[in-house]
Amino acid sequence: MWRRLVLSLPPLLLLYSASSAAIEPISTSIAVGMAAALTGFLASYQNIFYYFHESCRPEWIAFNRTGLEEDLSTKLFGQHLASHIITKAVSGFMNNPNPKKPLVLSLHGWTGTGKNFASALIAENIYKKGMDSKFVHIFTAELHFPHAGQMDTYKTQLQQWIRGNVSSCAHSTFIFDEMDKMHPGLIDSIKPYLDYYDKVDGVSYRKAIFIFLSNAGGESIVQTTLDFWNAGRSREEIELKDVENSLALSVFNNKRSGLWHTSLIDKNLVDFFVPFLPLEYKHVVQCAVAAMRAQGLEPDAVVADKVAADLLYFPKAERVFSVKGCKTIDSKWEYYT
Repeated sequence: MWRRLVLSLPPLLLLYSASSAAIEPISTSIAVGMAAALTGFLASYQNIFYYFHESCRPEWIAFNRTGLEEDLSTKLFGQHLASHIITKAVSGFMNNPNPKKPLVLSLHGWTGTGKNFASALIAENIYKKGMDSKFVHIFTAELHFPHAGQMDTYKTQLQQWIRGNVSSCAHSTFIFDEMDKMHPGLIDSIKPYLDYYDKVDGVSYRKAIFIFLSNAGGESIVQTTLDFWNAGRSREEIELKDVENSLALSVFNNKRSGLWHTSLIDKNLVDFFVPFLPLEYKHVVQCAVAAMRAQGLEPDAVVADKVAADLLYFPKAERVFSVKGCKTIDSKWEYYT
């Protein structure tokens, strides 16, 4: 009778009964331990993977305010105003867990005054890999947008590039170089991404940084600096209020600039217009000394002075401001050694 009853039990119940008899408490403990160990291994593997492969995580993206402030004050010569504005703007933005819009900086000044260098310092103090980070994206007008007849294509591509990169990492940085050579109207295609929107087509851009670099407006900055010099006042006395309005108007009305009559300015989406002042003789000497240090050499004051002396300055009689700033220093100082 018992044999017939056993044979009549459902197959799954028989399997359960046999399995239950075979699994003892110690076996269960081992299985649970193995599962926990496997989970721990996978977690460790993931951490190891992120350690060696750049990702949009705090291990790779962490703002260093002290580092940025020190770099700007000790490496960016003659730019007290730009250093102060950039430190305050970037620090306030990066320390805000819920910004209302992306940070938009527009850096202006004559060639060789440090605009590209300042952008690199920002990147180096946010991303572990600095300018080599895959989350730092550089657009150059003449390289990426050379043909005026392809504006519609460029607008679509630009929107797609920015949308795709921000979707991958909210803390992305976009640097637009040579804005003075960009076709007017092109940059307006990204206006929705810079505005006060929580999301645009499901993507939030509020933690991204946009930096525009341009020579446009340089004349306005130079004139203000000359006015201070002619009045016998130190360049360090120049404040943002002394240049910001005239700079913004100069850029907005410059028909040869990519920011000509742009809605980014008209709608007040540029957070700061950052002026880079023309460099004086002493600043060029500092650049030459820094170039030698960068090559691991002991700085030679005589060589630095020779390099600075051979550059062009204006006004011609007084030779106060360097025409090309520090732009050619790296390629010239070795000639004098």
